[in-house]
Amino acid sequence: MSQRTSYTQGTPCWVDLMTTDPEAAKSFYGQLFGWTYDDVPMPQGPAYSMATKDGVAAAITAQPPEMAAEGVPPLWNTYLAVDDVDEVAARVEPAGGKLLVAPFDVMDAGRMAVVTDSTGAVVGLWQARRHLGAARVNEPGTMCWNQLLTDNEYAAVAFYQRVLGLTTSTMEIGGAPHTVFVSGRDPVAGISAAPPGVPHHWHVYFAVEDASAAAQHATELGGTVLGGPMDISIGIRVTLRDPQGGVFGIFTPKGPKP
Repeated sequence: MSQRTSYTQGTPCWVDLMTTDPEAAKSFYGQLFGWTYDDVPMPQGPAYSMATKDGVAAAITAQPPEMAAEGVPPLWNTYLAVDDVDEVAARVEPAGGKLLVAPFDVMDAGRMAVVTDSTGAVVGLWQARRHLGAARVNEPGTMCWNQLLTDNEYAAVAFYQRVLGLTTSTMEIGGAPHTVFVSGRDPVAGISAAPPGVPHHWHVYFAVEDASAAAQHATELGGTVLGGPMDISIGIRVTLRDPQGGVFGIFTPKGPKP
């Protein structure tokens, strides 16, 4: 489904980029994905630039000063939809995670918290009010998949089941079994091993018409190809780094176009 009007609990519903140079990042992603921006003033801190592509797709904002001072690289954050963020956040630490930012209201847009799961991956929890999250998904220039990269799949599965009620199933991708999180009956995210030296984290993929061509375009814009293009039987994926250092993926599914 391309247009979203709701998200079930545990489904990735939003991504945003915290970066050292928001204007440069907006230019890069705008040219790569065709995004335009609506800069939303925030009561405290920098503007939150809502990226649109036939509907709100993602956001870009400046890193908090403390992150920049610590040399934390730009990063894409994933947010999981929740029905009641206070209730869900209360289950995080008993399940082995940590509550980094306690639930708080984001004006009238929604209510959120930031946590680490039991394997150390940071993830946001989002209870929607006026802002649902991504209004468009699975179309070129929009979020199409989110993947938890961790070396402890067993612990991760137990955490997300206890905290969010997610179950799992197994899909064959590229000739190998692949664990996916399931909300209700729908696969909503994946789990795979973190590459050596890469911290556990949630990784976002954006859909593109032609992953190889988009990767070439990204390099012309100052980005770097970190992996791929790789044929994984269901499509072609590429891992990229933007000019400021933010890592993300692009994906072109196989099969007939809708």
